Amino acid sequence: MDSLQEFNPSNASNSSSVNINTTTTTTSSSNTVPAASPSSATSSTLSRYENQKRRDWNTFGQYLRNHRPPLSLARCSGAHVLEFLRYLDQFGKTKVHTQLCPFFGHPNPPAPCPCPLRQAWGSLDALIGRLRAAFEEHGGKPEANPFGARAVRLYLREVRDSQAKARGISYEKKKRKRPPQSSSTTSALPVQAILPPTPPPAPPGAN
Repeated sequence: MDSLQEFNPSNASNSSSVNINTTTTTTSSSNTVPAASPSSATSSTLSRYENQKRRDWNTFGQYLRNHRPPLSLARCSGAHVLEFLRYLDQFGKTKVHTQLCPFFGHPNPPAPCPCPLRQAWGSLDALIGRLRAAFEEHGGKPEANPFGARAVRLYLREVRDSQAKARGISYEKKKRKRPPQSSSTTSALPVQAILPPTPPPAPPGAN
């Protein structure tokens, strides 16, 4: 799945700022590397998410500055977000077959074709989620969030459906199994409470 990092124009400049620690430390050969704890793994995942969200936000800000005419965030609307998503398609790596392509709806095409490359729906959906959160973290009001506009949701749904047909795959989410419903009060009672009481035996000679 594509990520915004692949088409982030600031990646080239960011790569030079990465500090590589070349200091070596002498350790005993008997020392073992401790396994990562679940808490550290969770924090690492959150850190990657936050870093990606920051890069996405910076990329969108750069897109607004390069817009002609330049566009401020306060004037950004859902229509501008759609322009941004269509702009990102030129950096996509997902083959989306046209209806005239003989491989339309084929999940595993046996040969190459000239169909265009696009951003995968999953990448765009995750990107919008990160930008939507970043907008509110930078002081934006939820009701004025352009990334949550109805036009953006409809566009993502259209991309999902069209790519699913073109690529012959399904994006349907797996339905969660509902937990078994608790039994009624009657069925929860002991068997002795459900069965009618056994009549007492007749006394001898009653017949």
